[in-house]
Amino acid sequence: MRRLNSPGEVEKFRREILSARNPAEPCISVCAGTGCLASGAMEVLEAFKAELDRQGLKTRVDVKGSGCPGFCERGPVVVVFPEEICYLQVAAGDVPEIVARTIGEKKVVERLLYVDPATGGRAVRESDIPFYRNQTRNLLCSNVRIDSKKIEDYVAAGGYSALAKALSGMTPVQVLDEVRKSNLRGRGGAGFPTGEKWKGSRNAPDPVKYVIVNADEGDPGAFMDRALLEGNPHSVLEGLIIGAYCVGSREGYVYVRQEYPLAVENVNLAIRQAGECGFLGKDILGSGFDFEVKVHKGAGAFVCGESTALMTALEGRPGEPRPKYVRSNIKGLWNRPSVLNNVETWANVPLIINNGADWFAKIGTRTSTGTKIFSLVGKINNTGLVEVPMGIRLRDIIYGIGGGIPGGKKFKAVQTGGPSGGCIPGELLDLEVGFDELTKAGSMMGSGGMIVMDEDTCMVDVARYFIEFLTDESCGKCVPCREGLRQMHRILADITKGRGKEGDLEILEELSETAVEASLCALGKSAPNPFLSTLRHFRNEYEAHIREKRCPALSCKDLISYWVDPGKCRGCMSCLRKCPAGAIDGGKKKIHIISQEKCTRCGTCMDACPSKYGAVTKISGRPVPPPVPEENRAIAGKSSEE
Repeated sequence: MRRLNSPGEVEKFRREILSARNPAEPCISVCAGTGCLASGAMEVLEAFKAELDRQGLKTRVDVKGSGCPGFCERGPVVVVFPEEICYLQVAAGDVPEIVARTIGEKKVVERLLYVDPATGGRAVRESDIPFYRNQTRNLLCSNVRIDSKKIEDYVAAGGYSALAKALSGMTPVQVLDEVRKSNLRGRGGAGFPTGEKWKGSRNAPDPVKYVIVNADEGDPGAFMDRALLEGNPHSVLEGLIIGAYCVGSREGYVYVRQEYPLAVENVNLAIRQAGECGFLGKDILGSGFDFEVKVHKGAGAFVCGESTALMTALEGRPGEPRPKYVRSNIKGLWNRPSVLNNVETWANVPLIINNGADWFAKIGTRTSTGTKIFSLVGKINNTGLVEVPMGIRLRDIIYGIGGGIPGGKKFKAVQTGGPSGGCIPGELLDLEVGFDELTKAGSMMGSGGMIVMDEDTCMVDVARYFIEFLTDESCGKCVPCREGLRQMHRILADITKGRGKEGDLEILEELSETAVEASLCALGKSAPNPFLSTLRHFRNEYEAHIREKRCPALSCKDLISYWVDPGKCRGCMSCLRKCPAGAIDGGKKKIHIISQEKCTRCGTCMDACPSKYGAVTKISGRPVPPPVPEENRAIAGKSSEE
């Protein structure tokens, strides 16, 4: 690497990198994101290097650890270029066969390909897999092609060309106009127009300004920001530098939670490499523009995802929000104008500068432009990261990309927007995914979490879980959030345990209204959403819990019972042997009986009962079936093996 001293040298550097590479030669890309690493991707990567060395192919075949390609359900993912053959759930033991057949013989290893569950057909290329085919991958498309630890790969793929374009042919005002025209809205949750936020900081009279990357991703099940920082950190850095040039900032920060060690490592490496190449530091690309970036590791407080709490933590104080008498883009970090945007927002900026605002605005809807990355998790066949155009229907995400619900279960709801988001029911599956549309449905976009729930999910318990999470994560600075959430959680917990009473729902609604109106920050104001949205769409479940003391979803342990159907029991003793509480009475060829007093409702008996019998049943409420008379307990003429 060498320092580049002009925008023109960026393109020259790119041509040099590409000229040294033969696009016809094989390249093996192994996902080295956190998800695949947990599934053994590092062993696969090392196995490829060792096998290629053993066969004398080390100098002819490039092997790289790439960013997350998204299909986490089927990791580790391996893609072989230039054919773009996609192998799923690859183990180290599969490597010799891949090298021998795909690299050596140019043949496909059939057993490692994606198999369509509906047709049985196999997909060879990544683009042939429904999970990928139904996406619009503008941000994630480069992840599988780039070694996240090599700036050369990013430059070869067109990286830093947007920065060169901005510094050489655009004034800061022209950059601002392009971002405003694109109608890019903040991907962190609020959906505030990015260009308007930048305009406020740019026009602020204070000469000292800051730009900040919000990578404090604390939503359960969300990992969009982590995947971008791990897999393509330079795309975020490039957007940040362009933003700094636009608003007149000389110093920026990446606030990332330290529970993301790989993201921290890769973004620090990217900053160092960008500095060596002249994309950071003094006189960037000979333009006279100076800019430095520092990484701050957060301590993991969920509330620090809120802008003022994050800035308070950056200042070295406890991460607590402060009143927004003046917006942070006017008075933020150290009371200076500060532009805080989400990881994904910054990564979109180079695309807008390179392709134009009109190109970006044509994707999505009029009020929600561009694409959005979601982490699709929960009761869904294809979990992972999906990037889709704004305005896509929920149905197309859950069934077209996610592959539907496992086990033939019915879809019940999807929670969007993280813990402070809302639950959207099945009758709204055709809802378009946009900032305003989700808000009208009682939810929100949030940073992009999407948790799918099936028919076995109790919506009352879902509300209890998320309110408990938010209670724990509240900073405690204001009473409506600190005390209001605590009381909401207590009442919801009582309802799930069968202790709910008339009037509880009205109290919960009053507490919710107070929290929304009087909380200091967005955490408290949005915290009641899980309760309000589930009450709005699933009020009958709340009423069943309170009035009938039963859980329609058969989920709440205190409101269900297990019993043995005398007509199906074969006296095999499987449930009796495995019951941890010793709550089952019976013997060989005897009908078993569950003692409701001893039963802890763990469900072990149901799991242990052979599926061909299905004698153990879970029932709603606490009715106890009549005991089996002694004379009927023997199972005449049937062996326990039947």
